[in-house]
Amino acid sequence: MNMDYINKLEQMGSDPRAATCRGKLQSRRCKLNQEINKELRLRAGAENLFKATTNRKLRDTVALELSFVNSNLQLLKEQLAELNSSVEIYQSDSHENFMPMIPLGLKETKEISFMEPFSDLILEHYSEEPSLYVDAIADITDTRQASRTPSRDAQGVALLFRYYNLLYYVERRFFPPDRNLGVYFEWYDSLTGVPSCQRTIAFEKACTLFNLGAIYTQIGARHDRTTEKGLDAAVDSFLRAAGIFRHIYDTFTNAPSMDLKPQVLDVLVSLMLSQARECLFEKLQLQIEALGLTESSHLFKDLAGEAAQLTLEYNEMHKNIQMNDTHTYLPECWAGLVPLKAEFYKALAHHYEACSVDVAADKTSLSTKKSQATSHGGTANESFIGNAREALRAAAAAFDESEEDAASATALKRAHLKEALASHEETQRLQRMCRFLKNKLSLTQVLKEAHYKTQDEYEKFLEEAPQNDIQDDFHVIDAVTEACSKFTLSLTGPDFTSYKVEDPFKRLGPIAIFSARRHWTAPRCVRLQKGSSIYHESAHTHYRCHCPTPNEGHEVGCSQYKEDVESFGFHVRGDAPVIIAHVEINSLADLGGIKEGDFIVEIAGIDV
Repeated sequence: MNMDYINKLEQMGSDPRAATCRGKLQSRRCKLNQEINKELRLRAGAENLFKATTNRKLRDTVALELSFVNSNLQLLKEQLAELNSSVEIYQSDSHENFMPMIPLGLKETKEISFMEPFSDLILEHYSEEPSLYVDAIADITDTRQASRTPSRDAQGVALLFRYYNLLYYVERRFFPPDRNLGVYFEWYDSLTGVPSCQRTIAFEKACTLFNLGAIYTQIGARHDRTTEKGLDAAVDSFLRAAGIFRHIYDTFTNAPSMDLKPQVLDVLVSLMLSQARECLFEKLQLQIEALGLTESSHLFKDLAGEAAQLTLEYNEMHKNIQMNDTHTYLPECWAGLVPLKAEFYKALAHHYEACSVDVAADKTSLSTKKSQATSHGGTANESFIGNAREALRAAAAAFDESEEDAASATALKRAHLKEALASHEETQRLQRMCRFLKNKLSLTQVLKEAHYKTQDEYEKFLEEAPQNDIQDDFHVIDAVTEACSKFTLSLTGPDFTSYKVEDPFKRLGPIAIFSARRHWTAPRCVRLQKGSSIYHESAHTHYRCHCPTPNEGHEVGCSQYKEDVESFGFHVRGDAPVIIAHVEINSLADLGGIKEGDFIVEIAGIDV
């Protein structure tokens, strides 16, 4: 396949008119953002009029209008929150039996044409013909337009990386630090829908990176989590998303929109890391089921530790969300799903901890010790009559201790199962309390299946354990699950070098020299023509020629004459384009108008 065709495919992005669920969702988000922007402008105008007027009747009318606008805004924001709560659309086809992952929606932006401002700067700043760069400017404009609707795959990722890398050249060539180019980047907050406008490339870069991280979250949520390969791919996507959000957190300051604020980015990083750990937990579950090791207590112990670690992380995340007021901006579905997941994995931790307690093995050990005690007692009666009582007492003590251990193991298992059942019930209550979660049928199915599984385990335990073996004071037993993980997660930062792009404006010259940060004068043409005069000795010049005389076929001539022919009286340094380092006084270069610090960009009609 032609590489140009592949590159063209990467630049196109997805068709915004495509009738996919995700495409419809993004189109609806775009319309909501525009309506929110309209209502915000109406509110700003009404507030200004309310402050400016002194007419009481007019103030009452404006106040009534403001109440309508505020109610419309509240309704639109609720619709946007409902849109952000549509997590099931981004899941894979096999998501019915799995806890849903939280993906992010893309930030919307307005269309921009770079043609006029860039052409003007090329003519004014670089004194070049703008028509030579029409294709390059159009390519950047088209790439930005395509990046508004990236596909949810590797091509969409490559498209966003390509546009981000192009912004490096755009910033260096066209955005002087002391001048406003007249290009404004307007983006809508993905959480609140409120528009933000800045003229800095840094804002455009941050928003592009945010969309890149959002695409990775959508890719991670879409992977098939019924296979180890799909789970590994999901882990990789979530770690890449976390790395991108951390990169924005570290490099971008003074964010105008809420979704780029440090406290929100910190929550997003934690969320992506926890979701990656969820996938690793599910992978461990798959491996145990595939190997058929359903009776291995240490593997259940590992699962309990991983689930407890997830509980710890989601609880900490929930506390951070509540402490820094992030919950007022995050979608209600997300704010409700975080504590729900914490309680859900707490239930799984207790469930697997109970499975790791082998009551049958303790009973077998107890019966073995009982028979050993009887045997030791008989031997003592036959051989050592005097020590029989001491031997019996020691054996009875060991038997009582083993019996106590078996009884405590039984009570511990029951305590863990009861804790698991209580947490499952709390999880279902949290779902019913959240209006955006209570109608999620797939989530309801997951919670019910996990609850039924624990309930079956508890009923099976009651059937197998005799009633007199179950202590009534099981509730005083401390059923603790220890958070420990076998997996160490590390962020995967954005690899910009894997998506290299060429400078579309390389005809302007090396970017280190011909950039918007330098101030350039209009190019001027200097014509230098060497003379052929020789300086002779005279009383006025006090000059004597010390050149050697020619001999045997070698023409040496006067060195002063030769130097005058070969030198224009200036010195250069550096690579092309070279810079004038020194100009001799009264030389041809000095008389021609060449100055120190000038760059030579053309010689005899040849661009250098």
